Amino acid sequence: MSEAKTGKSRAKPAASGGRKQVAGKARPVRRKPSAGKAKGAEKHPSLWRRVGRILLIMLGILVAIPLVLVPVYSVVNPVGTYMAYTRVVDGPIERQWVPFDAIAKVAVVSVMVSEDGQYCAHHGVDWGAISEVVDSPGGPSRGASTIPMQTVRNLFLWLSRSYVRKGIEIPLAIYADTVWSKRRMMEIYLNIAQWGPDIFGIEAAARHYFGRSAADLGARQAALLAASLPNPLARDPARPSSLMKSLARTIEARARKAGPYIVCLYP
Repeated sequence: MSEAKTGKSRAKPAASGGRKQVAGKARPVRRKPSAGKAKGAEKHPSLWRRVGRILLIMLGILVAIPLVLVPVYSVVNPVGTYMAYTRVVDGPIERQWVPFDAIAKVAVVSVMVSEDGQYCAHHGVDWGAISEVVDSPGGPSRGASTIPMQTVRNLFLWLSRSYVRKGIEIPLAIYADTVWSKRRMMEIYLNIAQWGPDIFGIEAAARHYFGRSAADLGARQAALLAASLPNPLARDPARPSSLMKSLARTIEARARKAGPYIVCLYP
């Protein structure tokens, strides 16, 4: 009796447990994601964050370079990006820096009236000229670059045309025009502008084409140099085409009447 009762009493928990197993709902087993999948899911976001961080750093450096160098170039004579590129790719270049006062006044004025007639009136950008170009029939067919815009382009940017370059060029021109005096801006421009294959700066151009220094240029020679600036690789001031001669005559006439427009350069 005692053994049977004991057996029954021992069997009850098993039967009771069996009923609970049948009556109860089966719970789905949750599997933990493998370590490899977890790492793979985290890998891509972290990679893109790293790439984005690198791009932001590079962009910050590119923006910081002109912001730092423009004040430095107030006292240090710069080298333009295209000039440096030409030196590396093509070899030696003709270039000799000369101060503003060592350039003939007629040469300075000729370049100004040819490239940027409102140079003394604007603050880096001639918004009126830009509006005329944008609103011209058929869309923009010519540039409206001021001397400050050309200067920062030659110093920091690339030469091929694009809206991206123009979008960077405009604020840089305003910034440089704020930091530099008009005389310093013109001095830098005249010393880094290209005047022919491997020829940079007005001193090298004057000696190459006319065998004299920039200080000794005459009105006709200065006008021919100014007329060659829009296309220095194709226009030769020493052997001017009929078009260049016509442009030079117009520049000479404008330079003679430029008195009221050059007060920022010659007070």
